[in-house]
Amino acid sequence: MELEFTTEQEELRASVRSFLEKECPVEFVRAVVETGEAPEKLWGSMVALDWPALAIAEEDGGIGLSFVEMAVVVEELGRAIAPGPLLATVTQFAPMVREVGTPEQRRRFLSQVASGAVTGAVALTDHPRGWTLDDVTMAAERAEGGWVLHGTKLGLLADAGMDEIAVIARVGEGMGSFVVPAAEARLAPVHSLDASRPLHTATLDRVLVPDDRALGEPGSSASTIGITRALHEATVALALETVGACDALFRMVLAYVKDRKQFGVPIGSFQAVKHKMSNMFLALERARSLCYFAVAAIDEDTPTRAIAVSMAKAASDDCQRLVCRDSFQSFGGIGFTWEHDGHLFIKRAETSATLLGGSAQHSIAVAASLG
Repeated sequence: MELEFTTEQEELRASVRSFLEKECPVEFVRAVVETGEAPEKLWGSMVALDWPALAIAEEDGGIGLSFVEMAVVVEELGRAIAPGPLLATVTQFAPMVREVGTPEQRRRFLSQVASGAVTGAVALTDHPRGWTLDDVTMAAERAEGGWVLHGTKLGLLADAGMDEIAVIARVGEGMGSFVVPAAEARLAPVHSLDASRPLHTATLDRVLVPDDRALGEPGSSASTIGITRALHEATVALALETVGACDALFRMVLAYVKDRKQFGVPIGSFQAVKHKMSNMFLALERARSLCYFAVAAIDEDTPTRAIAVSMAKAASDDCQRLVCRDSFQSFGGIGFTWEHDGHLFIKRAETSATLLGGSAQHSIAVAASLG
């Protein structure tokens, strides 16, 4: 398994970071939070740079790079706590269509994703704490010319401007994924912790999905396996975004403890603060390493990819819990203020950590694999 970045991947990271530092500074994120400013200009710039097309196959209208390159971009998105539909579109909707859809459906939807004409997300969970396929209760009913979906989906990384939603539902003993226009999904905003990236609930009131929008062969073993594989990518992407946000927060704390003085010396020279910084650094390195191990496992399609994914998500959740707590304490009184930027990163990290399962769920999955 290859775990070293190539020169081209490092150059991609540098270019993405440079772009985000210029086009998505924390002041921009704060404006999105405080005034509700839509990140349309940022999204347009990302489309102009072909970011939505990076990991889409050339025959489907994309550039044809791997999940590794997409992971590099995702970590930088987390570092900048970038708002907008890119993460959900390229790590949830696009993989779902690629893994489950027919060649015709891949060309139809992914070419539009690659051009920036379509944004999308995945609707998985029916329950606040049910992030596995076993927890899905919504059932797709066969109807003339299509499938009927009825029920509610929670925790969508979507907003009012989203175009398509890939809804996961039970079909007999298996699973199916159905592409529903967002306008028919009745998206309703959720008052979530992280106001920089909206979460929505989708309510499907006996929505008829035509056969050409039912990805692959709903209910087949191939469909269930494809959905699982797509969710692997979505889960690792959220884990990496969390690591990126935590890394940015850690660097803010590091700069602060070097500058803030007590008794005439920087507080970073105190042993208790050094211990906090060391623990945060170790948690970050552990989580990042496990995330990229999972990225490599997915990219090379190893038999242990599911366990690697759970290890990565559990580690990122553990990391954000430690980094968010210790950074908040290290900032002291200023960290309690709205004017300080720390809370923006804390909210993004904590929100992303809860989506698609937290540390407890994924740790249980890892433990079960050992039995």
